Amino acid sequence: MILKVSQESASDSMGRDRVGSLPMKKTALITGIAGQDGCYLSKLLLQSGYQVYGTTHSTDRSRLWRLEEEGHLNDIDILHLDLRDRDKIADSIKELCPTELYNLGAQSLVGKSSTHPFYTSEVNAMGALALLEAVRKYSPETRYYQASSSEIYGNTQESPQSEKTCFQPRNPYGVSKQYAHWMTKTYRTHFGLHTSCGILFNHESPYRGEDFVTGKITQGLARVSLGMLEKIEVGNVQARRDWGFSGDYVRAMHMMLQQPQGDEYVVSTGRLHTVQDLINAAAQALEMSLEWQGEELETVALYKGREVVSVNSQFFRKNETSQLVGDSSKAREVLGWEPQVSFEQLITMMVQADLRRLQSA
Repeated sequence: MILKVSQESASDSMGRDRVGSLPMKKTALITGIAGQDGCYLSKLLLQSGYQVYGTTHSTDRSRLWRLEEEGHLNDIDILHLDLRDRDKIADSIKELCPTELYNLGAQSLVGKSSTHPFYTSEVNAMGALALLEAVRKYSPETRYYQASSSEIYGNTQESPQSEKTCFQPRNPYGVSKQYAHWMTKTYRTHFGLHTSCGILFNHESPYRGEDFVTGKITQGLARVSLGMLEKIEVGNVQARRDWGFSGDYVRAMHMMLQQPQGDEYVVSTGRLHTVQDLINAAAQALEMSLEWQGEELETVALYKGREVVSVNSQFFRKNETSQLVGDSSKAREVLGWEPQVSFEQLITMMVQADLRRLQSA
């Protein structure tokens, strides 16, 4: 099951050193470790002295490129685990009995959730339930973190959104995340487990892929600046989001599981930016001065008189969520958490990483 296990971390099924008397260092299991959050969280935990296990549903090693690029892939024990496989989930929890479990694994594309609602629900909702039930049965001392999403707020009219805001998801992804959120809370209040949910608002990093608008923009404009691409096409440039840095948000995850009791926390910057703001920030990092012209579907951005950004209705969301901006007062007051990377710094980091990869390819 486990691809690589270091000899010094070997232990018996009760989580004790085989020599018997001294307690082992903390262990953490991270589902979806191949993503940007898994990359930053695993690095944080390794630096904190944890033995880290991570799951990925694919056997393709290239999917672990983030961990490899960050330089700590060889320090992690990788398991192949599909969150739809309840039996394998149970076996893994029974074998590892991790000190902490971070469920970051998900089908995370909102658009894909509309075309693949069953798959999205099986992974995001039932996968979380399978993990929680395995913890209840085989490792009740494990502290469990569930990655919730601001998409559970959906069409709410309340702004900013806090832990007390009603959920009104507008897409299958949001519904699946709401189910996992409530089940996580239920396993704490009904079964007495130490479980926490981080209601994470949009967060990005240099490891964001092109299937998200942020990665599409920073990577696309980097290609334009290098003469590798003529222009990029985007959806609604006036859509507004609360964007933060993934590395900041994983710190909040870890802080939640260090508390005496589990709880729910909004993790956000509390600041809104439009997609157009994001494009301008990326262009500025590339020393490209853009000139915007037109309105709505006729909106374009010119660089040195050439069209480099245009709007395409194909990329508009069918059911756009309300203005989602988080009130993270609780996380700031209870956890002592603060975001450290600004929006402008984040986009600059992404652009610089994209340029480096493109130039070294």
